[in-house]
Amino acid sequence: MQVVEILEAGPTVAWKKQGSQVTRKYRCTSGPRKGQVRASPAACNAPIKVGAKLTMKKNKQKMGGHGRYLATKTKKTDNASRRLATVNRGPKKPRRKAR
Repeated sequence: MQVVEILEAGPTVAWKKQGSQVTRKYRCTSGPRKGQVRASPAACNAPIKVGAKLTMKKNKQKMGGHGRYLATKTKKTDNASRRLATVNRGPKKPRRKAR
């Protein structure tokens, strides 16, 4: 484990789409929900609801590839999704100098 990993242990601020609005949320950096965006930092370590997980899995299987098609279409055309993509981009890394 490196020092950087220890310092960045808590959740980071991220933005998420709720309807047509973009709201502030938190991205989990560790635990079972690592990488997911949640409403509060406490939700990162909350117990997993097995029943809800199975229901979601079934619904995704019913949609098949059609669900991915709809999601892609929405993310490309919806104004809130396009705004969200620019807001959630990380800070620009400095360019390396040529020798």
